[in-house]
Amino acid sequence: MQDNATEVTAAGIARLAGVGRAAVSNWRRRHADFPRPVGGTETSPSFALAEVESWLRKQGKLAEVPLRERVWQQLVGHPEGALTALVHAGCALLLIHERPTVWLDVSAGSDERLAAMLPGALEPVLTARLGGPAERTVHSGRTVAATEAVNRPGGAAGVNTAATARPVNTPPTTPGATATPAPATPAPATRASASPAPAPPAPAASTTPAVRTPTGPQLLPSVPLLRGAAELAAEAGARQAFEFLLGRHLDANPRQYTLTPSGLAGLMADLAGPARTVLDPACGTGALLRAVDVRPGQELYAQDSAPDLAALTGLRLALHSRAGVHGAADDTLRADAYPELRADAVLCHPPFNERNWGHDELAYDARWEYGFPARTESELAWVQHALARLADGGTAVLLMPPAVASRRSGRRIRADLLRRGALRALVALPVGAAPPYSIPLHLWVLRRPDRTPATPEVLLVDTGRFAGDGRGGPDWAAVRDAVLDAWRAFGRAGEPVERPGLARSVPVIELLDDDVDLAPARHLPPAAVADGAEQLTEVRERFGATLRLTVDLTPPPAGQAPPARWPLTTVGELARAGALVLRTGGNGGHVRVPVLTDHDVLAAAAPSGTLPESDEEAVLTEPGDVVVPVLGGGSVARVVDGATAGAALGRNLVLLRPDRTAIDPWFLAGFLRGTANNRQASSYASTATRLDVRRLQLPRLPLTEQRRYGARFHALDEFERALRHANRLGEHLVRGMYDGLTDGTVTPD
Repeated sequence: MQDNATEVTAAGIARLAGVGRAAVSNWRRRHADFPRPVGGTETSPSFALAEVESWLRKQGKLAEVPLRERVWQQLVGHPEGALTALVHAGCALLLIHERPTVWLDVSAGSDERLAAMLPGALEPVLTARLGGPAERTVHSGRTVAATEAVNRPGGAAGVNTAATARPVNTPPTTPGATATPAPATPAPATRASASPAPAPPAPAASTTPAVRTPTGPQLLPSVPLLRGAAELAAEAGARQAFEFLLGRHLDANPRQYTLTPSGLAGLMADLAGPARTVLDPACGTGALLRAVDVRPGQELYAQDSAPDLAALTGLRLALHSRAGVHGAADDTLRADAYPELRADAVLCHPPFNERNWGHDELAYDARWEYGFPARTESELAWVQHALARLADGGTAVLLMPPAVASRRSGRRIRADLLRRGALRALVALPVGAAPPYSIPLHLWVLRRPDRTPATPEVLLVDTGRFAGDGRGGPDWAAVRDAVLDAWRAFGRAGEPVERPGLARSVPVIELLDDDVDLAPARHLPPAAVADGAEQLTEVRERFGATLRLTVDLTPPPAGQAPPARWPLTTVGELARAGALVLRTGGNGGHVRVPVLTDHDVLAAAAPSGTLPESDEEAVLTEPGDVVVPVLGGGSVARVVDGATAGAALGRNLVLLRPDRTAIDPWFLAGFLRGTANNRQASSYASTATRLDVRRLQLPRLPLTEQRRYGARFHALDEFERALRHANRLGEHLVRGMYDGLTDGTVTPD
């Protein structure tokens, strides 16, 4: 496979060889035959991938470039950019998925033949899975699509799937476009329980195609990538290959996209319930529609102002399910692609705090049934758009910043939503549920009122108690159970919800004051302090017992000795000799197990994370494994015990599995924690410190001597855990005393 046009940076070379970037810099200085830069800048040069691969193999630093890494480097080094490369790869993978024999025919022969024949093979597949030319949203590149979007009054079809992502700071609108008002009389809606499926609504007349079959000249630079993607598909499937490439791209560019975590997307889909037609008007890369339980005859509709994301979403959905996929690449508020759609469910993670959403152009739009939103209330414009696209009795679930529930500029619209029974529930999520992670976002659950009288109550839920500790994220299982239990109880007629500190069904009349403040914490009764002073007494007793345990575990004085002069080896040398196995984390696989995150390791906590689904095999921990975080600059290593064994290894973690007949795990973990050891094995960037685990050193000692050290390291670990536990109990006791004294359940005596 010829891929001389593909370029790779020094960071990419380090990934290929499994070393740090400093090692690549050393190779460039020490080896005169190291490949010369072919592009980039003086401070960040790029190299030809084929030359780098050949040099690494000749130097014995690499037996073979892993297929996944080779394809990834081809994608990021594509001359037209990674997004164009992703679209081309997605088109080819969809062809492989739908018509594998056609791919085998067109790919046999030269690169030029493949590029010339592929457009003709792609057109019928893209039309069949993504609609006709007026509906499809796949395009050949960002520049072309963006130019077309500006020059056309309408949008183009696209669609949506697995982890909703949206370009950060990208306006949700295209200036200059005109709105298409919704019809005054809603079209009849077909609910999920109905038997015949209605014909999908046609896109708005102004909608123009944004997904186009790439031409032969456009595809020619992508041919090496397409052949590599086909090899990946042969190993794990076309859908998994595309998920791997897109997931790696999102991970590599975290500041460019706003992601909707999979746990949150699943909760929103569950709140919406079963639906035959589902719309996401701000789809990103499609996490919300991907979370929908796909059923026979289901139709998925999506729209996004970013043509690239709409295209990628369409391809992901087409690869993910057999549902009908419809989409558009245009500004939803200014140029709605589906003005006649009446969906059973709407799921939406809209842009937050947008001022340029079309306030001046849309003053007389028919969607503002509950009031014209102020310029600062773009989120309430999205709420009313969602309601306008619902069938009678349909459900919409939107992610909202908390300020929307209480800003004075939106109180009239909130009041009308309450009076008419459109707002059914408001859920305060824990801090860390979704970007921005520093604030507790809200979920709004709305229902388009039908002819039956609306229940004059609204459900308020506060799940703040389920916030995770630090970067571990919230306890999604607990959040999901609490929210769905309250929502289902609220939906049963005649059963009020009253769960102190968690959920309450509030009469609408209580909320219709001057502020119409819907923040759940303001209206929920505080959680009762169970048994008051008795519970605090129990905490105090546990705290005292833990303090006594820490005294018992306090290490005895260490013996004095001059600095040791052991012969040393490195983790990398031990791995090459087979004395231990080195694995890196971050792959989701298809297993449903807890994930051990880097924060869990740093905090000595139980596995608390999640990973996106991936076709790569997840790394599962075993007792005696040693897990080391590679970011942050801390000297930490954790030995996996029986309680942690079986968890999947998360991102930014390295697992070392020693041969127990040669290396004691506690000896290994203890020496890896040495401050000097970590300092010499770390590389420093402007914003982070990264540990090169292969460079960490250990003394060469007999197994019996290792076990002596290991026993002492194990005792230190138990002492450290006891101190952490005492700290948590002390904080619990102090917080409980403050709460008890201030609410009267504990007396000063």
